[in-house]
Amino acid sequence: MSTLIINIKELLQVRESGIQKVSGKAMQELPSIKNAYLLIADDTIIDFGPMEDAKGITADNTIDATDKIVLPTWCDSHTHIVYAGNREQEFVDRINGLSYEDIAKRGGGILNSAETLQNTSEEDLYKQSIARVKAVMQMGTGAIEIKSGYGLTTEAELKMLRVIKRIKKEFPVKVKATFLGAHAFPKVFKENKQGYIDSIINEMLPQVAKEELAHYVDVFCEKGYFSLEDTEQLLKAAKTYNLTPKIHVNQFNAFGGVALAVKYNALSVDHLEELNNDDIAALKGSNTMPVALPSCSYFLSIPYTPGRQIIDAGLPLALATDYNPGSTPSGNMNFVVSTACIKMKLTPEEAINAATINGAYAMGISNEYGSITKGKKANLIITKSMPSYNYLPYAFGDNHIEQVIINGTCI
Repeated sequence: MSTLIINIKELLQVRESGIQKVSGKAMQELPSIKNAYLLIADDTIIDFGPMEDAKGITADNTIDATDKIVLPTWCDSHTHIVYAGNREQEFVDRINGLSYEDIAKRGGGILNSAETLQNTSEEDLYKQSIARVKAVMQMGTGAIEIKSGYGLTTEAELKMLRVIKRIKKEFPVKVKATFLGAHAFPKVFKENKQGYIDSIINEMLPQVAKEELAHYVDVFCEKGYFSLEDTEQLLKAAKTYNLTPKIHVNQFNAFGGVALAVKYNALSVDHLEELNNDDIAALKGSNTMPVALPSCSYFLSIPYTPGRQIIDAGLPLALATDYNPGSTPSGNMNFVVSTACIKMKLTPEEAINAATINGAYAMGISNEYGSITKGKKANLIITKSMPSYNYLPYAFGDNHIEQVIINGTCI
């Protein structure tokens, strides 16, 4: 099956093959073709260019994109979209003055979600999760990383990862799975933190590897959660199973987590709401992608990742949603892109680069996703009529998407 998109007002993120990510000043550049066409065969981009070169090209389906913009689907490299229930009461608690940390100390937060998930069947968890997956696909997400971490027992963590594996099998969206058993310490290990770490190392990791349930490993490296020493123990153990790190760091405190993640060749370091010069220095020269989660900052009223500082230091930056029930109950990447421009002072070009090619890099998939490149997957957003791509983040409350194509098929 072939599809030809014609009369595209502007085709965004046009790249040659081999470009994995963009950094520093290069993030201000968003290569595009005006008055363009794009040809898809099955699930692959096979040709594109100016309309004057489209003469004689035919296809099974033709889409007229007059006055519309076409760009790659969003690559959301940090989500917890597989969860059970919600935490709406904690939302009200925060309005009434409690902090995220206060709620966690009294047994709320991650522990609340873990208890709910442990008491939810695998089938019910799958049904709740796919409703969210379908919604984010319609909002333009074509690739998504999904973490475990709301199980906190071997059985429940494996249940989450099996649901993620099923989503990967049954939905066209590209899915990468991350094992996050080290998300919090369960109540039963409150006075025996090493006991829980031993459980992750000796029980969870071998089973995750045996069933091939994850591509990556994550740790919530934060004060009150997993220390630098805890994190290093876990990363050493995960390395024996060839699990690449993607680490939660610097959400509330900066105390060396970034440098530790870089030491273990982390694919990404995510959150970074708190950042210092040592963190910037650690990232320079590394292959680790900094990932900002601006809708988390919006929802929790905490500082935004200093994206401007990161980019101005010559580093790359990716954007993701952090979709989860406690700190970001939204998987809307369009809002993330807008919020990065409004609150983090990224330009539209930088934000779109961060949410496409750099998001793909932060998932290890930029060979196939994240740009308009011959041979890459045909994962595309076709917008409604709009004056320019600046309008995407500018009119932040509107739905700008007319069609989403994933693997060459309009969903």
